[in-house]
Amino acid sequence: MPALVVLGAQWGDEGKGKATDLLGGSVDYVVRYQGGNNAGHTVVVGDQKYALHLLPSGILSPECTPVIGGGVVVDPKVLLAELAGLNDRGIDTSKLLISGNAHLITPYHTSLDKVTERFLGKRKIGTTGRGIGPAYADKINRVGIRVQDLFDESILRQKVEAALDVKNQVLAKLYNRRSIAIDSVVEELLGYAPQLEPFVADTTLLLNNAIDDGKVVLFEGGQGTLLDVDHGTYPFVTSSNPTAGGACTGAGVGPTKITRVVGILKAYTTRVGAGPFPTELEDEDGEKLRQIGGEFGVTTGRDRRCGWFDAVIARYATRVNGLTDFFLTKLDVLTGWEQIPVCVAYEVDGKRVEELPYSQTDFHHAKPIYEYLPGWTEDITKAKTLEDLPANARAYVQALEDMSGAPISAIGVGPGRDETIQIRPFI
Repeated sequence: MPALVVLGAQWGDEGKGKATDLLGGSVDYVVRYQGGNNAGHTVVVGDQKYALHLLPSGILSPECTPVIGGGVVVDPKVLLAELAGLNDRGIDTSKLLISGNAHLITPYHTSLDKVTERFLGKRKIGTTGRGIGPAYADKINRVGIRVQDLFDESILRQKVEAALDVKNQVLAKLYNRRSIAIDSVVEELLGYAPQLEPFVADTTLLLNNAIDDGKVVLFEGGQGTLLDVDHGTYPFVTSSNPTAGGACTGAGVGPTKITRVVGILKAYTTRVGAGPFPTELEDEDGEKLRQIGGEFGVTTGRDRRCGWFDAVIARYATRVNGLTDFFLTKLDVLTGWEQIPVCVAYEVDGKRVEELPYSQTDFHHAKPIYEYLPGWTEDITKAKTLEDLPANARAYVQALEDMSGAPISAIGVGPGRDETIQIRPFI
């Protein structure tokens, strides 16, 4: 039975929540393997819209067990609030499992994130200010606090003291901010322990056993390929690995157990935050895409930068993730354009470049080279098969598939769970 990875093939916000939710009824476990509450998924079920920030999309499928893996950084206050919000709407969240190895976002992480970003001024990265980067930095510096530490007050206090010994000096002497009291942090974190303890498990053991027993496990990435800290548009990236390799390290499952890697690809391109974006539109077309597509951050509410489809990025995502399939989303948003530009290559220093430049300098100066495909005006939201699409819409899908290097197995033609054309089964 398959173990699938579902991830973003652009800069995030591609519609991963819809894809994983669509598969949720067919899988036994949905695993979030990296990131924190800086990511977000919007899932529409019937007439209900759910905005998920930290929880895996499988939380909405009663048959599925949602898992937060050890590669995720968890803000316990945000997590408990999100659980309470779903419970209030009648969603059963009792099956959630959280890795004891997942690192915690503490109050001092969010404080440092916000003050550092303000201090950078024009050089700011465009973080969400939610403490994600500082929490991952502490993890790598080996001064992080993990979920399991909540259940040993002595260890927790030692770790908070060690972390704040340096951080308070940075806050006070560099940023002229008030020091953070150790006792208040320890007290707050200990207060979360009774509520979180029922969810905590050895998720690595559980997931490996599940795969060995023939269960279907879906690994869900946050953000997108171009925001990967190693393979994205550094330094304008997130602090973890949304790419397929991150599923192995973030969930504790070996690469030989992954049988399929599905990239979620929006029919155009968006990104949030600073950094290069070759096909960005700062005109009426860009605003039209933003309004029709509802391109506002699920977690932050920030306007997403919008642009035409970039086949160079799609090919790159296919390569670094080993993608087996694409799920193309938001095709319906493009209805109404007479012509639709598609970026097929870049011009860099007067030369045509068909693969993503490895140099940050070259990518910053890359100019899109477009091909123009005929548009369509017909409503496609009721389409159930490829044949139901207008000829020009089918041709657009085929062109994107040919340019991107992997087959398109599903197409989103509207925001609803059932507004999807399934071409090839994922499972």
